[in-house]
Amino acid sequence: MITVRNLTRKYGAKYAVEDLSFHLERGEVVGFLGPNGAGKTTTMRILAGYLPATSGVAEVDGLDVLRESLAVRRAIGYLPEAVPLYREHRVREMLDFQGRLHGLSRADRRTRIPAVLERVGIAERIDSIVGTLSRGQRQRVGLAVALLPDPKVLILDEPTSGLDPLQRLEVRKLLAELSSERTVLLSSHILSEVEAVCPRVIMLRRGRIAADGRQEDLVRRLGGAAFVRFEAFIGQDVAAATRSIASLRGVRGVADRGRLGIHHVFEVQADEDLREDLGALALQKGWAVRELSWSRPTLETLFARIALDLDEKERAQRIEAPAALVAPTPHTLIELPLSGLSATRAASSPEKSAVPVAQKKVVYNLNPFDKGASRDLSRPKAIDDAPVPLPPTAPAPQTAPPKSDGTDPSRCERP
Repeated sequence: MITVRNLTRKYGAKYAVEDLSFHLERGEVVGFLGPNGAGKTTTMRILAGYLPATSGVAEVDGLDVLRESLAVRRAIGYLPEAVPLYREHRVREMLDFQGRLHGLSRADRRTRIPAVLERVGIAERIDSIVGTLSRGQRQRVGLAVALLPDPKVLILDEPTSGLDPLQRLEVRKLLAELSSERTVLLSSHILSEVEAVCPRVIMLRRGRIAADGRQEDLVRRLGGAAFVRFEAFIGQDVAAATRSIASLRGVRGVADRGRLGIHHVFEVQADEDLREDLGALALQKGWAVRELSWSRPTLETLFARIALDLDEKERAQRIEAPAALVAPTPHTLIELPLSGLSATRAASSPEKSAVPVAQKKVVYNLNPFDKGASRDLSRPKAIDDAPVPLPPTAPAPQTAPPKSDGTDPSRCERP
């Protein structure tokens, strides 16, 4: 239903999304994840026809988003993060207006409007003014607008923003029902919601796809190892205890985390839950157990690793960057001509010719009446015609003129 090939969107020299490629089958519910600025909303706007791509191909139900934009908009229901509703309209009027934009007949609007409002749980506010609704209620009206034309594809950007926990459960149930009828692309920062609704996730990082696949596969491959945390009083022979734990069937490794009071802490890496085996071993050895817990990677763990981890190249560049490149300079040194000195002499004496001078203060003055016809408004304009002068230096002490008899008073010895 949705096909994206080599999709790129640039803002000036900055890439919002770069070379994205993915495909959604009919009936799939896919979570679109990534930190702020990763390119999720930009991609959704391109698919919805609100924003053109710089390059690449985006198709919805076999229709090219750029060349067949109107047909694509009829096939999708789009809920942006900031729900665009007319606050002075009543809910019924808002949905009726949207239905007419989609080409629904009056009879269809009469049946569809109450049905979608009932489905999103806000049918009792059908005659309320939109501006008087709470944020969560407006979010439900926006979801009703997206469902009104009975679209084949739903593109939802933060659909549960502003909803309370009970309302989120209702929307989660609604999305699960819609998955059998429609293709859903869902963006959300609430990872528990994505875990419950979306079998497949696509994670973006800096405009590129960092991970794509089924949740359990991605968590198993990229989320890190599962382990059992084992805290117990084992006596003094830590090495023997470590060997006993490592000898259990299914143990992939044992990490010694040191002492915590009188107890010793181990992280026992395993693909399955070995708490019963460790408990039986502790009973056999007479160890006093304080904690025995099973920890495995989650979607949240995977998200944190992808969103926060730096590339090895970037990390090396940060570590090896010379201090001179990052140290701020307090002022700019510019060369000034020195009277009585030749160019060769001035060049050979940089300590005398390099004089700190304050820089001009510049602004982007967009006033067209300030010589706008003869001045490039895209270039900065200096406020003053000359640089701000430096504070004057203290004058050199002057010697008294020689006396008329030819003697220098500065050389006379005092009695």
